[in-house]
Amino acid sequence: MLFIFALKFIRMGKITFVPVGGLANRMRAVASAVTLAAKTDSELSIVWFQDWALNAPFSRLFKPVDGKIACLRDASWLDYAWLDRPRSKNFHFPLLFQKLTFKSCLYERSITPLCNRHFDFERWAKEGGCVYMASYTAFQPYDYAWISQLFVPVEEIMAEVESRCRNFPDTMIGVHIRRTDNLASIRQSPVGLFYQKLDEEIKEDNKVGIYLATDSEEVKREMKERYGDRILSSGKQADRSSLEGIREGVADMYTLARTQKIYGSFQSSFSDMAAQIGGAPLEILTV
Repeated sequence: MLFIFALKFIRMGKITFVPVGGLANRMRAVASAVTLAAKTDSELSIVWFQDWALNAPFSRLFKPVDGKIACLRDASWLDYAWLDRPRSKNFHFPLLFQKLTFKSCLYERSITPLCNRHFDFERWAKEGGCVYMASYTAFQPYDYAWISQLFVPVEEIMAEVESRCRNFPDTMIGVHIRRTDNLASIRQSPVGLFYQKLDEEIKEDNKVGIYLATDSEEVKREMKERYGDRILSSGKQADRSSLEGIREGVADMYTLARTQKIYGSFQSSFSDMAAQIGGAPLEILTV
């Protein structure tokens, strides 16, 4: 029996995974990696890097992940030299180490084209042995329950979420309006569409509340002018470039997840992730 267990352990592959992009993109990518590791009986090591897209360590946002599921750690300086994605800013230096260390490497730009070609990621992981992967997208279907299990906000963030939810009325509609750098969302999900939906909700239930999550202070001002005290939102200015701003984004996401229905923006994974966390129905508003 011991021999069989040892043989199984030897055959078991190892996946080194680097989640890429913003908060919600990383969350769904990690859930995909955990699913792939479970399907292929692979050891999973997740390395969380800080960069312009998400300049915050995992440990300041979420509680540690159960080691039985995966080893998830914040990147060390050695990881930046060896395991970061090869690109111009690091002179592609990690590429040499990765070519020598891993039997196969898949980088984020290739994942979506591979998905479109129905690439067999399970076979790749099983046959690859020790492999490396970076992704910002969901390359494996995963159970939404993984999100709540893998990503548990730290106590300070959850205390803020609970504080906001204490002010919720019996019926609370969630709204996520993405602006700033997302031009597609600005064009396809104008504020007028949200006004139309919210006016309909208020007509049906005059006591309905609205939780607004947005990265635009102008949108906050306009919505409060239109709907008054019915609107609840963060009192802090949206700032995706600072640690506190990102922690505020996590609080917004998990508060949005507590609403009964979510109206979201085009091409924004934030809306979708909040719906996955809370199980609320999601409607993306587009022209």
